[in-house]
Amino acid sequence: MGTPDFAVPCLDILVQNGYPIVAVVTAPDKPAGRGQKLSQSAVKKYALTHNLPVLQPEKLKDPQFLSALNHLQADLQVVVAFRMLPAAVFTMPPLGCINVHASLLPAYRGAAPINWAIINGETQTGVTTFYIEQEIDAGYMVYQESTPIAPHETAGELHNRLMMLGAQTLLKTVQAIAAGNAPKLTQPAIGDLPKAPKIFTQTCHITWQQPAQKIYNLIRGLSPYPAAFSRLNGLILKIFGSLLTNIPAQHLPPGTLLTDGKTYLNVAAGDYCLQITQLQLEGKKAMPADEFLRGHAHLVSGGNMLE
Repeated sequence: MGTPDFAVPCLDILVQNGYPIVAVVTAPDKPAGRGQKLSQSAVKKYALTHNLPVLQPEKLKDPQFLSALNHLQADLQVVVAFRMLPAAVFTMPPLGCINVHASLLPAYRGAAPINWAIINGETQTGVTTFYIEQEIDAGYMVYQESTPIAPHETAGELHNRLMMLGAQTLLKTVQAIAAGNAPKLTQPAIGDLPKAPKIFTQTCHITWQQPAQKIYNLIRGLSPYPAAFSRLNGLILKIFGSLLTNIPAQHLPPGTLLTDGKTYLNVAAGDYCLQITQLQLEGKKAMPADEFLRGHAHLVSGGNMLE
């Protein structure tokens, strides 16, 4: 059970290792792009190329879907980047329902663990396989694998690494469950551990009064999607890449732009200036800062501000 790219290597590794997939459950096709043509999920595309049966329920409590799922008589359900399951679904298989989560549980329970780990400046994360229970991301753990987060790594780059690490950890988990010797580890009490709630538009809006390091982490934690943003002359300016500098912002109002109009674009943060390297002005394509300056130097001249 899964929908986006992140779930595909998990499905693939099970197929490649000979586990019989009785069906794939994924999101319904959705209109996408300018033509609003129906678009299939990444998981559905993979399933169809490997002749795997596909179920696409609108509602997971739909009696027809539950009947079809029960008829499959799956021994085990595997969930990767899908939806919250009702108990009628996750209690169905005799060997349980396993989830692959992109954090070291119990830290970063929630919808956006990759983004929040980077936004919060973490230096380590990983993946956890666990049994799904009623409380979100709180069931018995099977295996955890950790990996360092590089100082300049973006959410997109970390996503791609955890996607592969998740598949390897899932294979190890399924092998242990099939052999009857999978661990069942109780998660530690959560206490004050960070959570990973859904990312909203307001999360992505840059507050330039904050320290440069914090803004830098926000930018890479939201790059390439959904992207941190600011406003320039009323237009939305998405920022995909930045660099820390040792240039003090001194008495400059936060958000002040500093540029030679050709090669660099710096912004005054709460303590130091941050250099913008990759950006996208509303209605334009994403581009490096020097290319942006060649066409839009007039927008950033004369001490203009980002808001």
